[in-house]
Amino acid sequence: MNFKALMLGTALFGAGFSASALAADLTVGFSQIGSESGWRAAETTVSKSEAKKHNVTLKIADAQQKQENQIKAIRSFIAQGVDAIFLAPVVATGWDAVLKEAKEAQIPVVLLDRDIDPAGKDLYLTAVTSDSVHEGAVAGQWLVKTVGTKPCNVVELQGTVGASVATNRKKGFEEGIAGHPNVKIVRSQTGDFTRAKGKEVMESFIKAEGGGKNICAVYAHNDDMMVGAIQAMKEAGLKPGTEILTVSIDAVPDIFKAMAAGEANATVELTPNMAGPALDAVIAYKTKGTVPPKWIQTESKLYTQADNPKAVYESKKDLGY
Repeated sequence: MNFKALMLGTALFGAGFSASALAADLTVGFSQIGSESGWRAAETTVSKSEAKKHNVTLKIADAQQKQENQIKAIRSFIAQGVDAIFLAPVVATGWDAVLKEAKEAQIPVVLLDRDIDPAGKDLYLTAVTSDSVHEGAVAGQWLVKTVGTKPCNVVELQGTVGASVATNRKKGFEEGIAGHPNVKIVRSQTGDFTRAKGKEVMESFIKAEGGGKNICAVYAHNDDMMVGAIQAMKEAGLKPGTEILTVSIDAVPDIFKAMAAGEANATVELTPNMAGPALDAVIAYKTKGTVPPKWIQTESKLYTQADNPKAVYESKKDLGY
């Protein structure tokens, strides 16, 4: 931000304008993972909307789920001299060098949705994420409560290997079912957060577990994999939502369509609005020197078939999923 703009912003703030009015000259680069899921697409759409509300120029680089593309994008943003960088890290490790370059250029970095290895925590300003361990635990607790004392073999569709959110959602689910030996994970494999891979992996689970007869429930680290898994179950002549319980995470519109059809049981919401709190933090930091907490936690909420899934679908369908 240039000196003239900063002085104007200070004057506006003194006159009672909101912090967002100060951000007219801010440019933020956003290294987005890609569009591997409906939730990710919604995050991008909501980020654009929030940037507009905050009077911020947002430059988005789609990494197509490759860390090397994200590193290139961050270096490009540094070269452009942006005011801040948002990063949704595809994996948790391998960021030290490029984030040090951003820090040396005095460009604050904010993590969105996912965290990085703890050793790199001094290299970013703040992380805006949900508690993904808690999300997994909520999913596990719902399943335990639903099945009671009934024996329940669970197959798990994991997210991308090495992604913090996948590691944490697995850990949380295991914590949620701990102490309930009747509920156990019998198979676990990555579906890379995509519908196509979720369907493919679920097909292999069905074949391996007696045509699906030995499966009580499916736990997926995101809804997109679950939508693929539901398709696989239906094609195998199984009845998802009744014969086989489903619980997943994200709360994208299509999972509510499946709920309304009786083919899905529960989902834990991950809000796609990570950019709003991130922009608030960056604006306060750049204009007033306010250092945000290291972690800004977003809310998580459990939805089931009892929560009027048709209405929830209508409320979410235009968010860009």
